[in-house]
Amino acid sequence: MYIKLIQPKMKKRPMDTDIKTHMAPPLGLLTVASLLRPHNKVVLENENIEKIHYDKPDLVGISVTVDVLPRAIEIAQRFRQKGCIVVAGGIHITTAPETIPPDAFDVLCIGAAEGTWPDIIRDYESGRLMPVYRCNRKLESGEIAPPAYDFIDKGKYLYTNVLHASRGCPYRCDFCYNSGANQPFVNREIGDVIREIKAIGRKHIMFIDDNFIGNRQWTIAFLNAIKPLKIRWNAAVSINVAEDREMLDLMKDSGCKGLFIGFESINQESIADVHKVQNGKTEYEKAVEEIHKRGIMINASFVFGLDADTKETFQKTCDWIVKNRIETVTSHILTPYPGTALYRRLQAENRITSDDLSLYNTSNVVFKPKNMTAQELMDGYLWLYKNVYSFKNIIKRLPREKSQRPAYLMFNLFYRKFGAITDTLCKIIGYRQIGFLGELFSKYL
Repeated sequence: MYIKLIQPKMKKRPMDTDIKTHMAPPLGLLTVASLLRPHNKVVLENENIEKIHYDKPDLVGISVTVDVLPRAIEIAQRFRQKGCIVVAGGIHITTAPETIPPDAFDVLCIGAAEGTWPDIIRDYESGRLMPVYRCNRKLESGEIAPPAYDFIDKGKYLYTNVLHASRGCPYRCDFCYNSGANQPFVNREIGDVIREIKAIGRKHIMFIDDNFIGNRQWTIAFLNAIKPLKIRWNAAVSINVAEDREMLDLMKDSGCKGLFIGFESINQESIADVHKVQNGKTEYEKAVEEIHKRGIMINASFVFGLDADTKETFQKTCDWIVKNRIETVTSHILTPYPGTALYRRLQAENRITSDDLSLYNTSNVVFKPKNMTAQELMDGYLWLYKNVYSFKNIIKRLPREKSQRPAYLMFNLFYRKFGAITDTLCKIIGYRQIGFLGELFSKYL
């Protein structure tokens, strides 16, 4: 059977260049490819880096996040006109299947690919394909399929040294996809992850888990297991990691160089409003100090537009970021993803102002803020990025640890400040080559 897997093109945010779309391959679709390729011809096309070829496969699988749903429907329509069967899966289909128009796709795949795609193939071949397939159980750790890394066209991505050690998150913050149903947390087998690290063959690894420390016992065992590998790594964690000195020490000893952390807001009232319980007991400045003194940099994520936020929040947040020398910042406008607790609340309060899901990429205002206007929220969001990455504040945030400065300057200058120039170089030299040079720059200079 001939199966084509498609990643629809994302819409860039105002501060993004094409580097963002070439950052890393889609591990979700690579996992589906790994499941299907033993007995099928499988082709993967990522519209962010290449054109879609509208040939005539037997099955088309499309990965759907909320903001690409309109584009996914357009792609599906063209393939269905050719007589192809189109299967839609991914996090938005899993979280909010009720938002999918009934005639958009032939099949909805809800939940883990390992618990749905084998049944889809079986039923297609026997002529009794159903409109909906659900994985109604939590996968065992050994059931998680490894991504098909050999499918990656490495020359088209900045980083291909990415892998996941777990799926899901144990927390249920109101605004996050994980607050919806069908998103259980599960760690992979430690041996499987280590085999992938070795197969990738790089000394710098990026773990792209929702929460790398979701299971403390597993994480401690894993950190001990990777220490002999002498790798450098980055991961996303919750802020309560700073309360666990043993884990922080192990992170340092096993090669951790950076942590992505969802601070979300410096206002504890805002944190409480969205039930981000893991942030409520942690003193942010003390947490930053504990992480920094172990030589680990921080990529801090903030969400603006929470109900306790005002137009003064942006200046206060910028001042806090600079004061605490936060190395990199990722900001978002609060976005009520369908299927989440936030969406249900704002819908009940009649505060959702747009049903154009292509705008739901955290860089547009699609709801009525409580303590500022929609324009003030948008302006503040853009102002924060401009000021955090101003020359003045890049210098003020320069890490005290000299060994961190090359990587810090590389990101702040070449990705954020002069991203358009760097993207031009990527298109001339190659994304993979620039990514590799960046790794060498941060390691040796």
